[in-house]
Amino acid sequence: MFTIEHDFDATVITLIDEAGPNTRPLNEDVVILSFDDRVILEQMSEDGEEVVRISLSMHQLTELRLALNLPEGNYRIEKRD
Repeated sequence: MFTIEHDFDATVITLIDEAGPNTRPLNEDVVILSFDDRVILEQMSEDGEEVVRISLSMHQLTELRLALNLPEGNYRIEKRD
């Protein structure tokens, strides 16, 4: 399950972990904040004491999107003018 909210300067997507009873432990929700120039992923630490935050530039996000569909190897994205 997930939710999408549009704030003034960001789109906020929350990924909510769901599982059937007794199938596996649930993970903390993942919150994705999408801005014009970056994307931030947040998740509560396992001990519940702090929010772990990862910030990706739009270029890094593009590389991640492409990497999910490529076989093992090393790649470089060349920008075309």
